[in-house]
Amino acid sequence: MPSPTLTDKVAKMIRQDILVGNFAPSEKLVVAELKKRYDVGASPIREALVQLSWSKFVVVEPQKGCWVAPISASELADLHESLHVITPVLLKQAINHGDESWELELLTAYHKLSRLKSMQEEYDWMEWQDRQRHFHECLLNAATSKIMLSFFADLLNQVQRYNFHAINQGLNISSFDIDEYEAIVKCVLAKDTDSAVSKYERYISNMVLQLDQAVSPAA
Repeated sequence: MPSPTLTDKVAKMIRQDILVGNFAPSEKLVVAELKKRYDVGASPIREALVQLSWSKFVVVEPQKGCWVAPISASELADLHESLHVITPVLLKQAINHGDESWELELLTAYHKLSRLKSMQEEYDWMEWQDRQRHFHECLLNAATSKIMLSFFADLLNQVQRYNFHAINQGLNISSFDIDEYEAIVKCVLAKDTDSAVSKYERYISNMVLQLDQAVSPAA
């Protein structure tokens, strides 16, 4: 794997600042200010902003400038609808084509998530996001449609933005129900496709509803 370039490193830092709320949705990003913040030149800053526009974390308008991507209840509803369309297809494919190594990977991802939930002390919400995303990726990565998997990864990026925004607005991540994940895993391993799809769709709907409550005041 090639080493990350300076542009990649700068893009990662800007992305992190967006996620944790150091840059608010719709805030203008000024290259001169970013140069001082990250102690790098203008070129890697501009290249990083273009890179982040590909993943829809920022919006670049030629001759006008760059802004943190806005959030809205309508976009969140669009994300929900898109997930509703593709996740049943991907989950069915994964169950039909997944082998023992896929099942082990899924169990490991679930175990890591459940371990985080069982910790008594307050846990790192960045780690929670990483483990939650890894669970969703493992759940579907045995699917055969590479194009839909790529689209799903794009949707996860956007959902992650909304997750972090909700957390920054006070969402209590310790309230997430690990039993929902366990129920999905059990259905998947039992090859009970209809139940797995139903439970996963219900999980996504509940998640979006929770996010919408944080987004709507800002919409």
